[in-house]
Amino acid sequence: MAEKQFNVAVAGATGAVGNQMISCLEEMNFPVKSIRLLASHRSVGRTLRFKGDLIPVEELKEDSFKGLDIALFSAGGSTSKTFAPNAARDGCVVIDNSSAWRMDPHVPLVVPEVNPHAVAQHSHKGIIANPNCSTIQMVLPLSPIHKKYGIKRIVVSTYQAVSGTGKKAIDELFDQSRAMINFLDCQNNVYPHRIAFNCLPHIDSFLDNGYTKEEMKMVNETRKILEDDTIGVTATTVRVPVFYSHSESVNVETKKPVSATEVRSLLEKTPGIKVVDDPEQNLYPLAIDAAGQDLTLVGRIRDDESIPNGINMWIVADNIRKGAATNAVQIAQVLVKDYL
Repeated sequence: MAEKQFNVAVAGATGAVGNQMISCLEEMNFPVKSIRLLASHRSVGRTLRFKGDLIPVEELKEDSFKGLDIALFSAGGSTSKTFAPNAARDGCVVIDNSSAWRMDPHVPLVVPEVNPHAVAQHSHKGIIANPNCSTIQMVLPLSPIHKKYGIKRIVVSTYQAVSGTGKKAIDELFDQSRAMINFLDCQNNVYPHRIAFNCLPHIDSFLDNGYTKEEMKMVNETRKILEDDTIGVTATTVRVPVFYSHSESVNVETKKPVSATEVRSLLEKTPGIKVVDDPEQNLYPLAIDAAGQDLTLVGRIRDDESIPNGINMWIVADNIRKGAATNAVQIAQVLVKDYL
């Protein structure tokens, strides 16, 4: 029997994540019957390549989704709020990369290796949410730990690449770095302070509780994906002068006794994870090694000697791939396999 194929759209196709979504559809051999590339009116006239063909970029409109089965969205929250319901009404399932729908109780928030069963909820609104990039890479190793030992509390500090902000931020880091090396003045337009040779403990806007939106995304999304509101989560998110791949220092307190050796063995068997943990050989996860691949790298796994049942680990993943585009296409794979 011939494999069923699907009519697919990518909304926000000309952005960094949208471009990667197109590449992932091709790399992962997703069963695409036809593809429609959508963006703002400013991008109309451009073409993007898919499987050797040049596909024209069309303007994203309310009627863009008629006859489509799946739409991958990476066009920002306000655009998603406007157009995702239109797509769903036309019978097209939206997999949305923005924060617009993540905490909607009727919209599943999915990391396929962790909670693929949640995809079944898409029938409520025809929308599935892709989690925040930092959350995705953290819950991948935490999920098997939580299932076996129970997680009481998580303390996470992130070191996030500028590509999480977009192409303008990538360009700004490059331009600032070049200017400083040449002893020239540099301008900051994307971030409130210079990012080159600097770290900014400020991602997204600040809230009344003193945390940023990015930090509270990690708190709330982790609980939703792991399906446990009793987990204590506290986060500090930091922008660092790295182009690609987010890194995270994660401290976990479990309910049952656990050792670093047990965690290491458990994660070595977990799909989507590669354990890189041999400090004597200077082997541990690096942003430059995670960039360009879909595996989440975990290392520096060690017992927290300050508390019972505590584990420290260092988690690194490509924020544009597994943190966004790859995870979205993986959701689509679950969707077409089990629900379409």
